[in-house]
Amino acid sequence: MNRGAGLDMSVEGAWKEGVTGKGIVVTILDDGLEKDHPDLKENYDPMASYDVNGHDDNPMPRYDMIDSNRHGTRCAGEVAAVANNSLCSLGIAYHASVGGVRMLDGDVTDAVEARSLSLNPQHIDIYSASWGPDDDGKTVDGPGELATRAFINGVTKGRGGKGSIFVWASGNGGRDHDNCNCDGYTNSIWTLSISSATENGLVPWYSEACSSTLATTYSSGSTGEKQIVTTDLHHQCTTSHTGTSASAPLAAGICALALEANTELTWRDMQHIVVATAKPANLKSTDWVTNGVGRNVSHSFGYGLMDAAAMVRLARSWVTVPTQQKCEVSAPHIDKAIPAKSHVTLTLTVRECPGVRYLEHVQAKITLMTQRRGDIEIHLTSPAGTKTMLLAKRPQDVSRTGFRNWPFMSVHTWGENPIGNWSLEIHNEARYLAQLSEWNLIFYGTETAPGAAPDAVDAKAGAVPDAGAHFGGDNALDAPSSGGKWRDVTQRTGMTSENVDLPSRDNLSSGCAKPSDACLECFDGWSLLNGHCVKSDDPLAVKMAESCPPGEYRTGEVCSRCHYTCKKCTGPNDYECTLCYADAVVYSTTGENFCFPKSLLPSVNYTVWLRRVYLGLLLNVFFLVSAGIVMYVRERGCRIKNPKTTPKVLESIHYKLAADNSDSDN
Repeated sequence: MNRGAGLDMSVEGAWKEGVTGKGIVVTILDDGLEKDHPDLKENYDPMASYDVNGHDDNPMPRYDMIDSNRHGTRCAGEVAAVANNSLCSLGIAYHASVGGVRMLDGDVTDAVEARSLSLNPQHIDIYSASWGPDDDGKTVDGPGELATRAFINGVTKGRGGKGSIFVWASGNGGRDHDNCNCDGYTNSIWTLSISSATENGLVPWYSEACSSTLATTYSSGSTGEKQIVTTDLHHQCTTSHTGTSASAPLAAGICALALEANTELTWRDMQHIVVATAKPANLKSTDWVTNGVGRNVSHSFGYGLMDAAAMVRLARSWVTVPTQQKCEVSAPHIDKAIPAKSHVTLTLTVRECPGVRYLEHVQAKITLMTQRRGDIEIHLTSPAGTKTMLLAKRPQDVSRTGFRNWPFMSVHTWGENPIGNWSLEIHNEARYLAQLSEWNLIFYGTETAPGAAPDAVDAKAGAVPDAGAHFGGDNALDAPSSGGKWRDVTQRTGMTSENVDLPSRDNLSSGCAKPSDACLECFDGWSLLNGHCVKSDDPLAVKMAESCPPGEYRTGEVCSRCHYTCKKCTGPNDYECTLCYADAVVYSTTGENFCFPKSLLPSVNYTVWLRRVYLGLLLNVFFLVSAGIVMYVRERGCRIKNPKTTPKVLESIHYKLAADNSDSDN
């Protein structure tokens, strides 16, 4: 906080501006919060807390021998540990209210995530999360349908329409060469993705590099570099909080300071302010580039180290950004083959993009089939020449499922104009052919420059594109105003399954145990269906209870998501498919059933080929055995017919050879 010489995050400078987070509410989505910790209890907010795992209002962590549920308490101290009590540490926003949602101590289902993300959105300003898919370098995963809807409701309706602010850790999979663009939470336009820097300004060993990271804060590094000091379980303190898990709460605290300076900031205002004030100086990385509007940006650090004082000063004079616009441009390249050990470069010319002249987020939505997903590398170059790595090679990822409408997101072209030639470069380092089925670009931004005069822009900012823009087709998650159809987006991707009828509006008037924009839990006698509660005797509810829709399998009394490659399955893994989508077939090996893309299936008919091999083998064995029998019979017959002639023949041969040798000597 106070290193000086431009090496800190200017937190003391923000305090000198008179802000300490007072009146701002931050909640930690984690494994619980020790609410009676002496460094936290003064700022503890019960309205920002809930135990999703235990279904009560007490977020206290579960204690065990190894204090496994200490993480949330540590993160909370970074945000709002109280001042001047000579205990532990000092929070970035030490007068902010802090709460905790206990949601990681159990099965983290789509419903659990959604309940956590949508807790009291009119009271909570900032949600801090340091979790996501496995950082194992081989997982591609993201929010399910309910969690996606919770994000949408948060940014459109949270904080009285200004939008909830979701701060997210970029991930700790650096050792396994993971890429945070394969994490659908950090890769989302709705989250403020934060990475880490060591005290010496280096890239930590655990850090993941990707184009969706917006900025960075300090955290732990290598042996000998300092770690984070904060609150710990049992009313104790720790000096060893680590990882991007520690960076996100620091960012949440800094955002709380800026939000106190201007409580009218929208969720997009906050992202603009972070981009405009982050400091690239003193952060050491080999991939720093200058984008088309002169900003330095890095895949490891985003736009640089967050600067609390600069954010506070800019927030005070900030004019709400214009309404967010979106345009989508589809590429004409369909079913493009990418040979093994080679690459292709495809150009997409954007001639018009109504409503978008100043870019914010850019998504490249890609469907690509490959036999080894980790051998694919993808770059995107803007008309201004900014080259972004959307995906780096991931040696651990041996999946054969490829990508299906996966929205790789970049913030590196922030402020540029989308008009011109965009190029997509795909490297295939695998031993087999890959195939790009389709791709398109989705641009988010504004018609006028952020910071324009109030009368030149629509002051009602914070609008967000439909859910289909992020994880699926147009309006994929938008419920019709009455009746009609609801297209169900499969978990973690963008694949759209078969249409599902909406229940009658007559049955939607009550039954929700936790009322919100999309119900997540129903009273007894009611069933949850597509975010609504319907009476259990409703014919549609009965029908849905008897069988699971495509893309789901039954576990107990509920339907759970299949792996996104499976249309039907017996479990959540990619090797438990029983039925595939139209572009794939079930491929069985060693008792496992995968959905293998038809475009990559070999042209050889293995059944016919195996029959021919077996027939050839049998014929060879027959001829060898026959030849052996014939030779044996001939030799045996010769010995029986002339048993006494053999010595004479040998003696004659010996005599002849001796005579020949004698002649040659002479």
